[in-house]
Amino acid sequence: MTVTTTTVHGHDLARALDAVLKDLTADIEETARLVQDLDEAAWATPTPAPGWSIADQIAHLTFIFHLAGTAASDPEAFKTIAAGAAHDFAGSVDAALEQFNAFPPAVLLARFRALGDASVAALASVPADRVVPWLVNPLPPAVLASAGIMELFGHGQDIADALGVRREPTERLRHLVRFAVLTRDFGYLSHGLTPPAEPFRFELTAPSGEIWAFGPEDAAQRITGPAHDFCLLVTRRRHRDDLALTATGTDADHWLGIAQAYRGPAGEGRTPGRFAPHH
Repeated sequence: MTVTTTTVHGHDLARALDAVLKDLTADIEETARLVQDLDEAAWATPTPAPGWSIADQIAHLTFIFHLAGTAASDPEAFKTIAAGAAHDFAGSVDAALEQFNAFPPAVLLARFRALGDASVAALASVPADRVVPWLVNPLPPAVLASAGIMELFGHGQDIADALGVRREPTERLRHLVRFAVLTRDFGYLSHGLTPPAEPFRFELTAPSGEIWAFGPEDAAQRITGPAHDFCLLVTRRRHRDDLALTATGTDADHWLGIAQAYRGPAGEGRTPGRFAPHH
């Protein structure tokens, strides 16, 4: 197997942005295909996220792409939206679900595709070395696009689980893996803990068999295993006990229990044994 350390240097920024936007587009379409043939009643199917139907999952993603597209194309309008979310994030999420769930499923799906594509186009128009305003800190467009891939993976997994469908992992997971490494500390912050100063080493096996490596080679704290399992862990769509991930070091082992690649409350996660292991 080939071992690569996926560090993006300044002269590669534009190429990295193009790559992540291409893969974001593919993930949007993959998620749309999960639901495009469902009848209206099936859109009300409960998902593993308590209280969320399939329609809720698509409505949430539609809102996320509306936010991202606005942030990239109209920063001032985004600031107005973000101000309300900063004051009451949970309320803003609920309001967005109500807003987009007011549409019939076919219209909601069309808006999901349209706003997803619009967000890709808006991010593509931002120079790769600039930043886009976001909910907590401004982000480079490639990083914000990677956050979109993370959202699609997590909420798409809920939809797939509700439908009993297995999604085949692809090399597009690389962007989510990189994003989760960048956001390693979110799990600590959501639990009110101080993140360890010592960096971790991540060595994760891609679907192709390649090793995606991040962090110092001599780090004492290490996470190894399949990249797909890692993505299921950091989106909290599977319990660590059902994944083939290995931790070396006390801090790394603790991290497996609190890992998340998104800000805010961790949520309930998934109980061990609820889903058949993917490895």
